[in-house]
Amino acid sequence: MDKILSARVDESVIQQVGILAHELNTSKKAIIEAAIRLYSEQTGLKEKIDAFETTCGAWKRSETPEESISTARSAFNKSMKRHN
Repeated sequence: MDKILSARVDESVIQQVGILAHELNTSKKAIIEAAIRLYSEQTGLKEKIDAFETTCGAWKRSETPEESISTARSAFNKSMKRHN
């Protein structure tokens, strides 16, 4: 699924992306995606970044499961009592 990215970029860079897209007969999106992939490969960060490690850390909590359950249950009970 594609997401929208908003960034302030120098006008000359925007023009260059447009020219590249026109000359290569492709979209601006394809130019930007290819540039990011190439930059990632050149810097060597692609191998260093573990996507699973950075995106699936919800299980690493400082509290025990019992404390998490107690906190969530307490918040739920307070909200239910508020409406009575």
